[in-house]
Amino acid sequence: LTNNFALDGPGSRVYLAAVNRLFQLSGGELALEAEAAVGPVLDSPLCHAPQLPQASCEHPRVLTNNYNKILQPDPEQGVLVVCGSIYQGLCQLRSMANNSAVAVRFPPGGSDSVAVFPSMLNVAANHNNYTVVFLGTASGALLKINLDSTMKVISRRSISVAYGEPVHPIMQFDPSDSTYLYLMTSYQMTRVKVAACSQYSTCAECLAAADAYCGWCTMETRCSLQHECTNFTGANFWASVSEGVQQCPSMTILEPEINIDKENPVLIIQINGTIPNLNGTNISCDYGNNIHTVARVAGDYVNQFIYCSLLPHEKYPAFPDDQDHVVIETSLRVNNKNIIRANFIIYDCKRIGNIYPKRACTSCLSARWKCHWCPSTYSCVSNRSQCEDALRMEQKKIDCPQIVPAPLEPVPTGVSQNIVISLANATFAKETALECHFGTDGTFEARWVNSSAVECVHVLLHTSEKSHRFPVNLQLKDKPDRFIDSPEMMTVEVYNCATGSADCSQCLGREDLGHRCLWSESSSSCRLQTEPPQVAEVCPPPEIRKIEPLRGPLEGGTLLTIRGRNLGRRFSDIAGAVRVGGVRCAPLPHRYVVSETVVCQTGEAPEAFSDVVTVNVSREGRSREQYSYVLPVVQSIAPLNGPKAGGTRVTIRGSRLDVGSELRVLINSSKQCTDLSRTDSSITCTMPAVELTTAVPVCVQFENKSCASHNITFKYEKNPVISDINPKKSQISGGRIITLEGRGFGLVQNVSMAVRGIGREHTRCKVHTDTAITCPSPAASNVTVGTKPAPVDFYLNGRLYADERSALDEEMYPEEALHISKFSLGYYADPQFSTAKKEKWIKHHPGEPLTLVIHKEPDSLGLESNEYQVKIGLISCEIQIVSDKVIHCSINESLSSSERQLPVTIQVGKFNYTIAMLHLGGGETAIIVSIVICSILLVLSVVALFVFCTKSRRAERYWQKTLLQMEEMESQIREEIRKGFAELQTDMTDLTKELNRSQGIPFLEYKHFVTRTFFPKCSSLYEECYILPSQQLSSQVGSQVQETHPLLVGEWKIPENCRPNMEEGISLFSTLLNNKHFLIVFVHALEQQKDFAVRDRCNLASLLTIALHGKLEYYTSIMKDLLVDLIDASASKNPKLMLRRTESVVEKMLTNWMSICMYSYLRETVGEPFFLLNEEWLLRENIEAKPRNLNVSFQGCGMDSLSVRAMDTDTLSQVKEKILEAFCKNVPYSQWPRVEDVDLEWFATSTDSYILRDLDDTSVVEDGRKKLNTLAHYKIPEGASLAMSLTDKKDTTLSRVKDLDTEKYFHLVLPTDESVEHKKSHRQSHRKKVLPEIYLTRLLSTKGTLQKFLDDLFKAILSIRDDKPPVAVKYFFDFLEEQAEKRGITDPDTLHIWKTNSLPLRFWVNILKNPQFVFDIDKTDHIDACLSVIAQAFIDACSLSDLQLGKDSPTNKLLYAKEIPEYRKIVQRYYKQIHDMPPLSEQEMNAHLAEESRKYRNEFNTNVAMAEIYKYAKRYRSQIVAALDANPTTKRTQLQHKFEQVIALMEDNIYESCSEA
Repeated sequence: LTNNFALDGPGSRVYLAAVNRLFQLSGGELALEAEAAVGPVLDSPLCHAPQLPQASCEHPRVLTNNYNKILQPDPEQGVLVVCGSIYQGLCQLRSMANNSAVAVRFPPGGSDSVAVFPSMLNVAANHNNYTVVFLGTASGALLKINLDSTMKVISRRSISVAYGEPVHPIMQFDPSDSTYLYLMTSYQMTRVKVAACSQYSTCAECLAAADAYCGWCTMETRCSLQHECTNFTGANFWASVSEGVQQCPSMTILEPEINIDKENPVLIIQINGTIPNLNGTNISCDYGNNIHTVARVAGDYVNQFIYCSLLPHEKYPAFPDDQDHVVIETSLRVNNKNIIRANFIIYDCKRIGNIYPKRACTSCLSARWKCHWCPSTYSCVSNRSQCEDALRMEQKKIDCPQIVPAPLEPVPTGVSQNIVISLANATFAKETALECHFGTDGTFEARWVNSSAVECVHVLLHTSEKSHRFPVNLQLKDKPDRFIDSPEMMTVEVYNCATGSADCSQCLGREDLGHRCLWSESSSSCRLQTEPPQVAEVCPPPEIRKIEPLRGPLEGGTLLTIRGRNLGRRFSDIAGAVRVGGVRCAPLPHRYVVSETVVCQTGEAPEAFSDVVTVNVSREGRSREQYSYVLPVVQSIAPLNGPKAGGTRVTIRGSRLDVGSELRVLINSSKQCTDLSRTDSSITCTMPAVELTTAVPVCVQFENKSCASHNITFKYEKNPVISDINPKKSQISGGRIITLEGRGFGLVQNVSMAVRGIGREHTRCKVHTDTAITCPSPAASNVTVGTKPAPVDFYLNGRLYADERSALDEEMYPEEALHISKFSLGYYADPQFSTAKKEKWIKHHPGEPLTLVIHKEPDSLGLESNEYQVKIGLISCEIQIVSDKVIHCSINESLSSSERQLPVTIQVGKFNYTIAMLHLGGGETAIIVSIVICSILLVLSVVALFVFCTKSRRAERYWQKTLLQMEEMESQIREEIRKGFAELQTDMTDLTKELNRSQGIPFLEYKHFVTRTFFPKCSSLYEECYILPSQQLSSQVGSQVQETHPLLVGEWKIPENCRPNMEEGISLFSTLLNNKHFLIVFVHALEQQKDFAVRDRCNLASLLTIALHGKLEYYTSIMKDLLVDLIDASASKNPKLMLRRTESVVEKMLTNWMSICMYSYLRETVGEPFFLLNEEWLLRENIEAKPRNLNVSFQGCGMDSLSVRAMDTDTLSQVKEKILEAFCKNVPYSQWPRVEDVDLEWFATSTDSYILRDLDDTSVVEDGRKKLNTLAHYKIPEGASLAMSLTDKKDTTLSRVKDLDTEKYFHLVLPTDESVEHKKSHRQSHRKKVLPEIYLTRLLSTKGTLQKFLDDLFKAILSIRDDKPPVAVKYFFDFLEEQAEKRGITDPDTLHIWKTNSLPLRFWVNILKNPQFVFDIDKTDHIDACLSVIAQAFIDACSLSDLQLGKDSPTNKLLYAKEIPEYRKIVQRYYKQIHDMPPLSEQEMNAHLAEESRKYRNEFNTNVAMAEIYKYAKRYRSQIVAALDANPTTKRTQLQHKFEQVIALMEDNIYESCSEA
């Protein structure tokens, strides 16, 4: 930033002072000679300079910028005095020869003080009795104002210095050349010439500019500064502004018109204006074309005359064909330079008769020159002596013989007529032979009637036109090219009835023109009337063929055009004869075409109606179409706003808007909307510009009547502002993407870009956001490399963009308000590329990877890597590395083409260059390799044949044995496939019928849902599992289990002697946690500790959620701030990985927040139970399983007896589970009895009964392991009667399958243990086995059974109920989109992943895999594995990556592979629906959160949560205090001291004993 500058006249140097820098520049070119750094330094306003003895200072010093205050050269001493703002204004004495060196060290040896003086401020100069004032403006312009001696402004000019940078008030004239002015702007130093006189090409322009510095240098014929004119000290060599334009040098030719017949003519030239004495100079007259004649000077100095010989007669220029004179320019040439010029004329009277043959005499006597008319020769002469009876110029032109024009009756074509012509001033004898001439090839005989009349005999004229006028002339028979004057051309009209009369009205209507025509109805033709008609002819009635328009407004005024036949013979026939129904339509005379067209203006109608148009001309004609009077309606306008510069294309919607003939759209009742186009329902037009930003009424005016508006308004907004463009360079070929930065671009409909004077054409731009537009740069023409950047113009909505100029500039200097472009674009040569070795051919073997190294010549464009595009043929080469000199790109796919050569091209914008040709070679090598491979294969084939022959017999024997086994397995597989198919088609059951919805769904209470979700495993507080309360079913089922979760205890249990201090400490700690700055610093401080594990982070987040549950609005703001920090950290790495795992406090806080906000939505929507799918539980052997329907009695769960379906392969524990599920399926699981708490008894006969257990004395033993008892083991028949009752607590028999040691027991199939396999006999190893994959059809059976449940579940999760999404989802998704937009993340995949990680994967998958979080049910290991299948399908539906599935893919992915694409569409539609809904305000969200807090108030013991959070604070006490002290905000509010108070209260030797207690 510049501060000051000073000049060293003798040394021609410029010293420039900027912030922290001193520069020494050369005069004129302003090249850098030296530079010195003078800041920043450590300083304090309270401290002296360190050079002073008393410089020691205890005040803190900070890095301070040095602003220059004084910059004064002292040429006598050769030093530069520099004073800055640091060290209390201490000055330095620096060398003027090199300002980077200090000339005198401070303090000086003596006691004399150093005097310094401020710079002089030169803003004005006196010149030629004028005062010129230079003023700098804040917009970067230098205003130059010229004042005369009375201080009146005579002119003002603006010189652009640096757009947008204020001009510093310090200015100085160059001491060595006062025509230059040194000045500086905020960031520039420049040398400006005070006047640009050379821009004026003539003396009048030069002196009219009223620039005191400029004047006309006569002998050099140019506008210049005075000292630039040679001999400017001499008299009249240089004309100043004060002398005025009238003193411009000129010359006057005293006789400017010269007769061509004059002999030896001489030009006499009078000299005027500011011209020095020409005596003694070499002067001549210059006529152009290198023709000069000698000139001499006469007269005195005051009145100089020049005598000059005229150019020779043979060198006269040729006369133009249609002129009787020629204009010749002559210049006065002094010392071989033309200084002034004037024109003269050479005329020839003899040419007048040839130019104007029909009025030769009158033209001769009225010519500008001295011409005479000679009647005897009937010619014009310049000398009267050439004719005795000549008429002089003094005589009037009316004395010439001439035809007296008289009207003649129209003549029918082809009819012979005699025509009489009257003459005036006829001095001819009667024997003078004349001929009548009518402009045709033939002539007719003229007979004298008397001395003043001539008759043309038997004139026969023809025309095929409706009417044609022939000129009437008389010519001298013996002089065919001489005519009697006819000053006012006399004509005769010849008409043809057969032409131009298509109907009766047109034919008979010609009577008014004097045409005697008759209509023949029989032949439908018009012919000449040979005799007068006996009766008046009557035409047929009018025939109306077309009317337009067909609709008009009720107020009338519409110009209705009626086309047809016989629409009247004359206007008077139809003047009052046109009506629309009963409304009169007034015809317009000037638009009437006889018989064919009537244009009338409709009258006003009282109401809307439709009727035919009638024309009544003695007989009435009616239109086939109806004309409708309608009421146009205006409804809306779009867009509703636009910039005040105008150009917005608006569409006005309504109905019946295309009616009428004339339409205007009025803006504010004064201005019009232009470029109208309209249809029935819309009007499109371009809005005009206005002065102020305001809302203006818009109305539609039909036929200049009243306006239809419907109270629509258009709001004019502030104009868009373009603040910057980047990049500011382009290649000559154009096409580089230029980004416009600014604001208000949302109002712009179309943008184009043009480069002034360079760009070939406008380029179309694209509006991306309200703050960004991109434009391809135009291609340039006629550009010299190195030229300065060219100004760039932008057209927004078709209007040239211009910055808002200050009102002062516009008011004071309106003539300077020219468009100065704020932006410029530098054009540079197109980049040059070549291959690394500059070869033009590159060989490549197909199938191999290709890497190209492209050499780039240095350029000044600063191209980014994404601006290059390399192609080989049509295949893009992926760019890997881009540096200043080299580009690396590679292609991994195989290059194949029917052509053996492919061009290697590189494209930058519109610049496309082929750097080499790629030759696809390697064919010869491939042939050789193929031959070698074939030879090797042949040898191997011979060896293989030999081996095959030796082993074929052995293989045949083995094959016979294997064939028997294959046939056996084939029959088994066939049987299993048929069985699976039958199951798939017949065994799908509708499970929905079994759910008793009247009992409701066993939802957990909110507090149990929260604790299970927040603390999914065991408590980190007391290391014990959370136990939910069970309610008493009946006296048979069991007793209630007491609640033990610490966060749900009603009272904070601490000893009474500890309570006061701990309650006060916890209260103060709660206050700190409710301080946003403290809490954010607290969380960040803990997360920075390496031993603060992920488990601790999740635990802290859940405790904070419990502690702040009553203030969810505050909790949400904390979570958002922490999420912003997390997004900032992720955006710089890989933003797609954000929220993928729960590794930070804020991610767990988000999980908890989403669980709280979604609980109500979850209860209302996802009410169906989750069912199970998994492949891992398929048996690997063919086990026959048959169903058994059992009649079971059980006194529990509200039922007495049921029929329960089981399989004979079920263990007894499995049978008990099925019975309990059948009896208690509509009761919460926590209220079910456990399997081990009940006994199952089978009544085989009326007297015999057995207690059924998994293991007893009858259990079978195989290979050392006991086989679990099943229904088949006990041989329980179909329809057997069983009773289930609560077990005797004293019976400790092991009967629960889950409690069995799987090392000693098995269910149906022995484990595949190698040690066991070796013990089997050969016969056992070949027992019946089939492929387990055969049973995959049973998975499909189960899937089909559950498909409706799964579809309903996904639909409930991914649908918006009542057109309104969960509030939390809409609010959080909008927050994610806002954060992405702020960081320029435009990739839609990234936003999709963020939303998926925050809602489906963070909440719904957790619920899907853990239904016990929501419902009062049990989740076994089997259920957990099966829920993973559903969860995996949901995860795949939310994913963006394509599933590459095949026959070897996992079954859990293949199972729903077909449904996943549809589920994905549902997910994307769900995201889009939420995005398209109106955003939530902060007030709406806060109200929702406050309601959630109120709804579940006092559910949790927040003191326990605070105490547990305090344990973390205690553990990391020092780190938290350090973080609070390092943060400026927390330090300023002394939060670290309050935290220390909490520690002091909690650690007052009481907490330890209390905690121990």
